[in-house]
Amino acid sequence: MLLIYTQKLTPRISYIFKHICLRILGIEAVFTSGIEEFISHAGPKISYGKKPLGNELFFHSYGLLEQQGLEAIDVAVKKWGDTYGFFSVSNNSGLPFDIFSASFFMITRYEEYLPHVKDDVGRFMASESLAYKEGFLQQPIVDIWAHLFKKKLLETFPEMKFPEKEIVIHPIIEASQPYAYKQKGIFRSVMGYFNSLVKGQFRNILNRTQVILGLKRDPFDSFKWIINKATRSNFKLSVFFLLGNAVSFNESMNTHRQKFKMLIKFVADYNEVGLIFSFNSLNNYEMLKKEKKRMEEITNRALKVSMNSDFLVNLPDIYRHLVELEVKNDFTMVFRDTVGFRAGTCTPFLFYDLDYEIKTPLVVHPIAMTTMAFQKKYASDIEKNVDNAIEEVDKVKGTFTMIFSNKDFSSEENNRVWRKIFAEKLQKYAE
Repeated sequence: MLLIYTQKLTPRISYIFKHICLRILGIEAVFTSGIEEFISHAGPKISYGKKPLGNELFFHSYGLLEQQGLEAIDVAVKKWGDTYGFFSVSNNSGLPFDIFSASFFMITRYEEYLPHVKDDVGRFMASESLAYKEGFLQQPIVDIWAHLFKKKLLETFPEMKFPEKEIVIHPIIEASQPYAYKQKGIFRSVMGYFNSLVKGQFRNILNRTQVILGLKRDPFDSFKWIINKATRSNFKLSVFFLLGNAVSFNESMNTHRQKFKMLIKFVADYNEVGLIFSFNSLNNYEMLKKEKKRMEEITNRALKVSMNSDFLVNLPDIYRHLVELEVKNDFTMVFRDTVGFRAGTCTPFLFYDLDYEIKTPLVVHPIAMTTMAFQKKYASDIEKNVDNAIEEVDKVKGTFTMIFSNKDFSSEENNRVWRKIFAEKLQKYAE
């Protein structure tokens, strides 16, 4: 147990210290504002504030955790050993930066509440983030800071015990388009034929016909292969399906068909199944509620995990809806086209609502990358990028989460790298 003295315990201080101490480092944090209690405590203890009480291990507060509400902040990032830091503090502090304020800034997505340029879908872009601009996007910087804090604690309190942790591998399958040609219905199939004919895509016409006649497997139907590999692996797998309308008509299908429901049930027998909330539902609570109810009726179990269509996160509204719907876990905290840690961490964290200054029960799972971030890269570059990201997570014994699509495992030659990464590389790190 670590006793932390602070003159006034704010929701922000409680939230970020518990995330760093308990979720990342695995030790319990207890707070006090009583000087006598702090002085008499015989175990490990630190103070956090504007000035130390005496000669204790002291960490200087930059001030963000004592504030309420939002305001534009001028952040000066500096090199710090093999990493970076910001919110510089006085020399009598245990660390040269207020890592607690900086961590709060990162994982609450403080910058996403402030005015920023969005892409054409309405997403917060990687190029707008502090981590991208300052060159630390590909580091789980909050976890790195936490381990520097741990090092400082052990220097002062060598008797402290921290639990041994191992890297957690948690791949995700985004199956918004489970089939290329199957289960489309007459109207969508006719339109598919027409579009292929207009574009001169005669191979697509042949493939569609063979699939519909049962002469060939649908190229996107890779679920048996996925489950077979996952059941032989030591990692946890979650598969997400879309029940609402797809953004593109060509990618949509009739999700009310019994065979589609049977696919979801088949996957749910082996792995965790989640829901992709449709794009049109993200600003409509009643639509979200309807889609959640449909998934629960198919699986006969409460929906615990979800992600948002097109990886759109409009803070804080969509997360407030998820809290109200009692969805426990979100898997949308990622930059769709850029490798890196959007929230600066590789450890799942509780969503903190900056408008209401409250910690919520919604667990946000940070994701290192999607396969869509590599659309223009060669296989060797892809493997190198994945290796680098996993190694960064392994250094801090965090959770490596990567989003694949069922389409990534089709028999096309350029998908060989994804089959190798999923079936071999991730399994190696999960052992």
